[in-house]
Amino acid sequence: MSKDAAGVEVHLFTDGACRGNPGPGGWAFILRHLKTQKELEGSGGEADSTNNRMELTAVVRGLAALKRPCRIELFTDSVYVGKGLSEWLPKWKANGWKRREGGRLQPVKNEDLWRQLDTLCARHRVKYTRVAGHSGHPENERCDELAVEAALKV
Repeated sequence: MSKDAAGVEVHLFTDGACRGNPGPGGWAFILRHLKTQKELEGSGGEADSTNNRMELTAVVRGLAALKRPCRIELFTDSVYVGKGLSEWLPKWKANGWKRREGGRLQPVKNEDLWRQLDTLCARHRVKYTRVAGHSGHPENERCDELAVEAALKV
């Protein structure tokens, strides 16, 4: 995470969904600029994906939509994304994008998306905040709605 990100304050809300795991998947994000309250929604889907890939894709697409370095608070219900960002990513990079499994190093699952996320996070200062899924959090519920809708369309 970049320590010198610009003073822009942005909230990024994300969610992913899959109809079957693997199966048709959808992702969605809401970006909100705190000073202006201006919002941008984005969503899309893939015919064959997993829930974790869709959760990651939502964050990658949301961060990629930003035009300049920002201070961002990321709200997601994905423990996979949160732990990956806060705990696992530094270890994976140190191990050449490998993770320990059964005493052996194995390739990191979804490495392509984790690498993209790592690159994007280096540009911004990202703080992760976990929200409980399906708990009435308005932006998380909206992202879930958009992600499910996108999964149904593919």
